[in-house]
Amino acid sequence: MSGTAKDRTKHLFTVLGEAEAAIHGTTLDRVHLHEVGALDSIIDIAGTVYALEQLGVNRILSSPLNVGGGTIHSAHGRYPVPAPATMKLLTGVPVYSGPEQVELVTPTGALLITEYASAFGPLPAMRVARVGYGAGTRDFPQTPNVLRVLLGELDSAAPSQSVVVIEAEIDDMNPQIFGVLMDRLLADGALDVFYTSIQMKKNRPGTLVTVIGSPDHRDRLTATIFRETTTIGVRYREMARECLDRESIMVTTELGPVRVKVARRAGELVNAAPEFDDCVRLATEYQVPTKHVQALAMKAYLETTKRGL
Repeated sequence: MSGTAKDRTKHLFTVLGEAEAAIHGTTLDRVHLHEVGALDSIIDIAGTVYALEQLGVNRILSSPLNVGGGTIHSAHGRYPVPAPATMKLLTGVPVYSGPEQVELVTPTGALLITEYASAFGPLPAMRVARVGYGAGTRDFPQTPNVLRVLLGELDSAAPSQSVVVIEAEIDDMNPQIFGVLMDRLLADGALDVFYTSIQMKKNRPGTLVTVIGSPDHRDRLTATIFRETTTIGVRYREMARECLDRESIMVTTELGPVRVKVARRAGELVNAAPEFDDCVRLATEYQVPTKHVQALAMKAYLETTKRGL
């Protein structure tokens, strides 16, 4: 193992020790790792670190985790699934329980996936190069006891991608705060934020807050909504969206330079529009209507494309 891999392995065991210490109400130097300190767990963690380094993987995405169900026997007796340390490590991670009443995510597995995965959700748009399978020793009647790993490259040319839509209904907040909320959400990585007037219970007028963002930003955006508003609950769903390929082209008008946003689908030009802020700036500087600057910019863009830009 390289020095970097050894440092990563030590870090993983430190995280695992901190989780066990928190569950036992003790300190890291006094915690005993029980089953996860066994030789096979050490090999699992060190081997995974080594394998990922050898594969040159720079990003890992995971599906939501099926944690199983039922109970397990541990050094402290019988516990419900997931085990306490597993649940501590999976805080903030999307999990669910299938029909199998056995432990499907161990503390070691929870440690590895939470430390390595940058996001949890549906399969991303990618070009698959290789597929690997790892089978467990138990057989389940309904679900294969198999872990599948896809190795490949993200496909930036794919037309669709996943976004998360977060919503909250509010009827008891100072309306001045909505402006601050939008600024904070956009600063925290939201792709879009908009408000809709709605009628809520007890016939109260309210506001529906809708936030669109990347699935791996959901926790951060949700935390901002709870921190900045009076809502006590949000709902969210993941959706697929399709975006056009976009680029910005600078054109020169008689009043000055203007950026033009150009959108294409599969290489075909679909839309072109002058950057509004540029048009407002020149309109203010030369005291002319903004629509006049927009027309000049579009004329310059069409002339530029005819010359074969």
